[in-house]
Amino acid sequence: MEGDCLSCMKYLMFLFNFFIFLGGACLLGLGIWVIVDPTGFREIVAANPLLFTGAYIMLAMGAMLFLLGFLGCCGAIRENKCLLLFFFMFILLIFLAELSAAILAFIFRENLTREFFTKELKKHYQRNNDTDVFSSTWNSVMITFACCGVNGPEDFEAIPHPSYSSLEKATPEACCQRELQSREGMFVNKEACLSGNERFQNRQGCYTVILNSFETYVYLAGALAIGVLAIELFAMIFAMCLFRGIQ
Repeated sequence: MEGDCLSCMKYLMFLFNFFIFLGGACLLGLGIWVIVDPTGFREIVAANPLLFTGAYIMLAMGAMLFLLGFLGCCGAIRENKCLLLFFFMFILLIFLAELSAAILAFIFRENLTREFFTKELKKHYQRNNDTDVFSSTWNSVMITFACCGVNGPEDFEAIPHPSYSSLEKATPEACCQRELQSREGMFVNKEACLSGNERFQNRQGCYTVILNSFETYVYLAGALAIGVLAIELFAMIFAMCLFRGIQ
């Protein structure tokens, strides 16, 4: 009976580690996608140091889970106590790190509010100055998502024009409609847009557009994170039980 129980524990341990392996692969793939994604999400991440750091943390965690899932599977099948102990210690460290990251994300969630981005935009945006990282990033986001400002074109009314501009309206070029949503895309009517004709402007704020675009992915990432934490917890329990059962 004890041998059957140990054998069952071994295969359950292998199963949970296989899920950790898959979870690590998913996090690794998601982290790589966030960093290299050409559709504009990388620009949003780069605009906020907290998100930028979080993307690399997710990438590192995915790589570690990928490796540890593999080691856990090997330790379970071969009934190697050293590998099991090594796996338990590192999975515990990762579990605590992920839990800490979740707590920090909850504490600093106010940095992702509409008011925060609006304040930062009005404070740092320099319109068509492509040498400024912040301005260039915001211009790329607005062009890619066909949006304007955080709430709409009114966000730019308090931002001064360049000294060489004689235009009365505050709308930047990045808010003008284009035939193709990229920097190379031709303007539908640039002069009319900059002179204040709303017909040729993107009037919707970027906050709403981006939130709607990535709402599904946010819930998917949250569900994935909860699932990974639960699997890690069970894997640690099975690892310790198997470690104690091996003679």
